[in-house]
Amino acid sequence: MNKLIHSAVLFSIILMASCQQKPSEKNDTSNENASVYYGGDIITMEGDSAQYVEAIVEKGGEIVFVGSKEKAMKTAGDNHKMLDLKGKTMLPGFIDAHGHVFACGIQALAANLLPPPDGKGASIADLISLTKEWVSKNQKIIDKVGWIIGFGYDDAQLKEKRHPIATELDQISKEVPIMLLHQSGHLATLNSKGLELAGITEKSLDPAGGIIRRIKGSKKPEGTLEESALFGPLFKVFAKIDSSGNASIVKAGLAAYTKYGFTTAQEGRASGVVCETIKKMAVAHELPIDIYAYPDIQSDMEYMLKNGTQANYKNHFRIAGVKLSSDGAIQGKTAFLTKPYKIPPLGASKDYRGYPAFPDANAYNALVDAAYKNNWQIITHCNGDASGDMYIKAVRLAANKYGNKNRRSVMIHAQMVREDQLDSLKALAIIPSFFAMHTFYWGDWHVNETIGKERAYRISPAVSTLKRGMIFTQHHDAPVANPDAFRILHATVNRVSRTGEIIGADQRVSAYIALKSITAWAAYQAFEESLKGTLKAGKLADFVILDKNPLKIPPMELNTLKVIATIKEGKTVYEVK
Repeated sequence: MNKLIHSAVLFSIILMASCQQKPSEKNDTSNENASVYYGGDIITMEGDSAQYVEAIVEKGGEIVFVGSKEKAMKTAGDNHKMLDLKGKTMLPGFIDAHGHVFACGIQALAANLLPPPDGKGASIADLISLTKEWVSKNQKIIDKVGWIIGFGYDDAQLKEKRHPIATELDQISKEVPIMLLHQSGHLATLNSKGLELAGITEKSLDPAGGIIRRIKGSKKPEGTLEESALFGPLFKVFAKIDSSGNASIVKAGLAAYTKYGFTTAQEGRASGVVCETIKKMAVAHELPIDIYAYPDIQSDMEYMLKNGTQANYKNHFRIAGVKLSSDGAIQGKTAFLTKPYKIPPLGASKDYRGYPAFPDANAYNALVDAAYKNNWQIITHCNGDASGDMYIKAVRLAANKYGNKNRRSVMIHAQMVREDQLDSLKALAIIPSFFAMHTFYWGDWHVNETIGKERAYRISPAVSTLKRGMIFTQHHDAPVANPDAFRILHATVNRVSRTGEIIGADQRVSAYIALKSITAWAAYQAFEESLKGTLKAGKLADFVILDKNPLKIPPMELNTLKVIATIKEGKTVYEVK
């Protein structure tokens, strides 16, 4: 873009001063000057189709007027600032319908092993080389944590089409334990030292809801751990990080979020320790945007019983509900399906369907029951349709027992939700939060390897949901993918794979509907529709300014959009340098 225009826009935005409090906590702003935004495409996201206004007035961190430029200037009063958008596009700030801002920070600080186009991890040799390079520059992190950590490798995209094994990671180090986390976050590979410290040997049994992969023809661990087999070693690593280290991780995650226009971030599977870290940061006014957290209901039940949920933010943080996980990842072949995988994992039978995170259905149902009993919103990870059946049954039992008014329970991912299951979701008022980015990142893998064409083409069935008069949200699930709002839009609208195949043309929606899924509908899912999601008087002045209008460019160019500035309650928290 023209550098002079770019500088003018940013200079105007930088000048803004604002109050960092919600309407329920606001101070007297009568002496503050208002700001008038004008001169670009301002899309309110109100209604079923695009509505544009000439101007918006912000004062004290709130929107006080939306409408014509002439009336805006009168409403703004004396000494107001005029902020010319110079033809750029303004939208409500994006809302994270599901992600992990803390883990996103870990991704930002660990060795980047993501495959192209987000990284350079295209082969096992690349993983080894990239990790070695990271080790040479991050000895302080290694000394503090005691482990070498990499994140984001994907066997589906590696040249070898398999996970690295322990002996290969021993090329990086035989003395320091190594953990390379799979892009899904549901698997990892450890080196020999890592397996030793984790206490994983030939005698180790597979834990409930997890698998220790073995060298073919033996019981010797190969290095790859699935699901619950991974969590023990993983929690030991993170337990060594102190509060200052955790705060640094949160800050790194937030920096990634604001870069893509998010003014509200989710910590979608929080621990009590992470919640306390973010809470301390909030008290110290170190959170530039809102974070709403969902502690794990299984591991942090005691924490939730003690702390409960909060309807309102305090210095940009609140505990919003609880998270439950039902199964694993389709791309990792650990999601729980009703029909077998097209090609099962090595050593598995042809009838392999994945497995549930909770083999004991009663234990699973009891956790959903606890959420309803305590009036906690519950968001539940369900990738496979068999895990979806589990969740629907558990919600029905709890709803019949405690009532279902305004629960807004969420089925996270809902990748393989069937038509009959959508009917059940509607009846139980469960909101599906889809992960359409799978169509790009793993669309080809799903067609050829995991679930076959018929099932793959129905992944994240947005149109089927709309036909039932339901809303849905879309998410990035960072750090599974970067917290990239524009890849969400691109995938939701186009559903194009890495090779250019359209993964379910009949489930594509318009760019406006895709935007609704990360603004107005995401706000509703979070019980925040009175404050966020649309540009309306009385709501927070949460804005994103884009270089182009997503409704006026070719759909295949949606992933080229750039954020000029991210504005939280009138304060610029990110800007293009």
